[in-house]
Amino acid sequence: MFSRNHRSRVTVARGSALEMEFKRGRFRLSLFCDQPEDTELQRKLDHEIRMREGACKLLAACSQREQTLEATKSLLVCNSRILSYMGELQRRKEAQVLGKTSRRPSDSRLPAERTPCRGRVCISDLRIPLMWKDTEYFKNKGDLHRWAVFLLLQLEEQIQDTEMILVDRTLTDISFQNNVLFTEAGPDFELRLELYGACVDEEGALAGAPKRLATKLSSSLGRSSGKRVRASLDSAAGSASSTILLPTPAVGGPRYHLLAHTTLTLAAVQDGFRTHDLTLASHEENPAWLPLYGSVCCRLAAQPLCMTQPTASGTLRVQQAGELQNGAQVYGVLKGTNLFCYHRPEDADTGEDPLLTIAINKETRVRAGEPDQAPGRPLTLSISNQYGDDEVTHTLQTETREALQNWMEALWQLFFDMSQWKQCCDEVMKIETPAPRKPPQALAKQGSLYHEMGE
Repeated sequence: MFSRNHRSRVTVARGSALEMEFKRGRFRLSLFCDQPEDTELQRKLDHEIRMREGACKLLAACSQREQTLEATKSLLVCNSRILSYMGELQRRKEAQVLGKTSRRPSDSRLPAERTPCRGRVCISDLRIPLMWKDTEYFKNKGDLHRWAVFLLLQLEEQIQDTEMILVDRTLTDISFQNNVLFTEAGPDFELRLELYGACVDEEGALAGAPKRLATKLSSSLGRSSGKRVRASLDSAAGSASSTILLPTPAVGGPRYHLLAHTTLTLAAVQDGFRTHDLTLASHEENPAWLPLYGSVCCRLAAQPLCMTQPTASGTLRVQQAGELQNGAQVYGVLKGTNLFCYHRPEDADTGEDPLLTIAINKETRVRAGEPDQAPGRPLTLSISNQYGDDEVTHTLQTETREALQNWMEALWQLFFDMSQWKQCCDEVMKIETPAPRKPPQALAKQGSLYHEMGE
């Protein structure tokens, strides 16, 4: 345990430093943040620390089973986010220090390494089938147990969670209704899904706590003293008007267990419903064991930014092969796998139909004009597509050499993004914005916890 005024400093690789404070019961990580994105991550870390403090207070004040389960779940999610943000801050600082020490003066003249664009990843229609015994599901025999389950999803340092669902043998699968959206992802993303569960007795998660504690006290205090403590606790438990005064733990409540997990990558992205294998992490002797079938069904979609946002725009003169005139002057917008040619710049903002659309895909060939061409000659690049046995070529003419270089760079970047995001660049996948999370129905009926605390 740390004391209230205890402070420790941990030195990390190559001079990066973390300052850890434990002050007034609160753990705080401070990193020397000299990047705006690091400051934003530190702000998120501070927010989760405050949320964790609130979850601990709520857990200590909970009197209903559903409230206790929700508070424990919130505490688990906050802890996971805090550890994730701390690790990401340290990783960024180490990368920054290593980059400074390994950089040579001559490196400034080298071209920057090309990196793929970022994107959004959304997982929806999550279902986990259950495998009950015939006697439990069809004949409805045996004790009726209930489980509280939820999914924890992590992509890089981002952590999301689903709603908590109560499961018993009357259900054939666990169905999570809400979509989970990650707004920052690269094509090499790894989306980890973890299913957590806690067994819920019919009497409630809190009902069995005094008896379990009494058993531990009776065995640890000795035979004679233990019998007296056990007898007093049993008599108090048998009286409805009696109250057992037990020491309040720092963090109490039910315990969630990891039941299963899997990791999804870009290969799992498909504009449709797919089934993926689950790795079971629990056995039948585990108190939170749930008869899982061993698979998860979901829809995993991804939207690279190059498919949804313009990557280049400007004035062009377009000429198709075989035309004698110099071509029409248009306003070109490179977005997704198309080069849209509008009559005026404002037409692109108002949603007007383009005058011409030039396809840009993995089979498209792009060639720039001669770099040493004579002054005064048009600066051009050609885009060629194969349609069956016919090849269609469009020649684009720019006003300046800088504009030509910008268009060429945008096209090469698009080809690189398509090679990294693969099937996600075939067409724009539909991603629905997740609806605001609704409060649990059971909690809504019970009223505010703060009203109960004031009574």
